[in-house]
Amino acid sequence: MAAHKSRIWVEVHDLMQRDYKYQLIAKTGEEFDPAFAPFFTPQQMLELGVFEGKYMNDCRAEFPDEWFENAKINDTPDPDLNYFSIKSRQPLSVWQNKGWIIGPDPRGWFQWYCRYYQGRRIPEIDSHQIKRWKAFSRHAGQIKANCAPGDLGCRPRQRQALLQWSYDPFI
Repeated sequence: MAAHKSRIWVEVHDLMQRDYKYQLIAKTGEEFDPAFAPFFTPQQMLELGVFEGKYMNDCRAEFPDEWFENAKINDTPDPDLNYFSIKSRQPLSVWQNKGWIIGPDPRGWFQWYCRYYQGRRIPEIDSHQIKRWKAFSRHAGQIKANCAPGDLGCRPRQRQALLQWSYDPFI
């Protein structure tokens, strides 16, 4: 790998993790697995409106300040903060019960993506999360099959879900 952020450590101390640290070994926003091509950056997702604004409230210190300058964030969930203004989140307990929370990312896929985007690499976790991301593309196929092009009012829940998984919901 080229010279870059190698040997930079990030220490995490928030409500869900204490004394966790990870190393950034890839360039920010680069050196992704070839099978992983997210449509949005984490910053773009936060600015567009995801997770009803209730995400990463207590862990901002872990990520760049600019991610939060125009982010739609709130202390309580608010569906109107979502791009498609619909309820789009389940309690974390549902994700835990379904086994969707894996490895060192107690907030789930988006937390993994934010850390991956920043340059953290954990091959066994990364491959699992990338497989989950790829499987989510089926929702784009359902929108293409059932909605007229440009009709953003068609299947807004699926569109919001696509946005929250960094797929293009505007198809």
